Amino acid sequence: MIDIIFSYFKTKKLSFGGSLLLFLSLVSSNCMGQSDTSIIDKTRLIKVSAATGTVYVSTIYVLSNLWYADYKQSKFHRFDDNSEWLQMDKYGHTYSSYLGGFIGKEALESAGFSQRKSILYGGGLGFLFLGTIEIMDGFSADWGFSWGDMASNALGTSLLMGQELLFQKQIIIPKFSYSSSRYRAYNPKLLGENNNQAIIKDYNAQTYWYSVNLYSIYEPIKPKWLNFAFGVGADGMVNSHGNYITNHGEIIRPSRQYYISLDVDFSKINTQNKFLKTLFKAANFIKVPAPTLEFNEEKGSNWHWLFF
Repeated sequence: MIDIIFSYFKTKKLSFGGSLLLFLSLVSSNCMGQSDTSIIDKTRLIKVSAATGTVYVSTIYVLSNLWYADYKQSKFHRFDDNSEWLQMDKYGHTYSSYLGGFIGKEALESAGFSQRKSILYGGGLGFLFLGTIEIMDGFSADWGFSWGDMASNALGTSLLMGQELLFQKQIIIPKFSYSSSRYRAYNPKLLGENNNQAIIKDYNAQTYWYSVNLYSIYEPIKPKWLNFAFGVGADGMVNSHGNYITNHGEIIRPSRQYYISLDVDFSKINTQNKFLKTLFKAANFIKVPAPTLEFNEEKGSNWHWLFF
């Protein structure tokens, strides 16, 4: 039965993407009769809906025809990858789902929706997008549908929507940083043949942060933009799991890394400049370089005067 259901989604990718436009249109119609009708910019909403739908449909189409078409397809199946890459890929799913939902929320707010309606209707955009890709993975013989990935997607969406609905603000913001690693040279096909590929593929080079705004917790703390960040990373992963022995006999062992650092919440910096506002929103998902204390399972603790 589940094969039949997911086969429907697979053969109806474009229709499913088009349903996103229909969904946003229904949202618009539903809200037009409510108290905040006058603030909704219909023209802006149409543009937002069209842009969102176009990006969604185009991305799924490209993935289907340029990526998955190069790999053998199979019946829908599940794959348990929870033990791979020291779960760094799961942090990536959480981050991406949060970011996608934030974009959806901001898009609807720009069209005049209230804060609550924006998060309810737009906050799940990241989960929708990543969930569709996960379904496509389920039909690929080389991968499979991962409940671990879906749980991580749900966690990112819940972190965004939960904070917005409970506190009307984002106290904890997932962030990302990247520093090139030496391990890519041992397995460039898997970890990336250049920096553009490695920023996505090389989990050794990625750090995922949870940046907490101190002012949002206790208002006497100043400046308002000061954050305390907790990061997680990994080292020594040439393959998805297990040790790696180089041609020179060096044994490379995977190990986890944890970080404590300071950070900046750019949304707390007041400015009337529209360009800077847009720039600050984009920059707020990247961890700023700062002094950092590292805890490494393999090498112990280490201090960095400036770490990114």
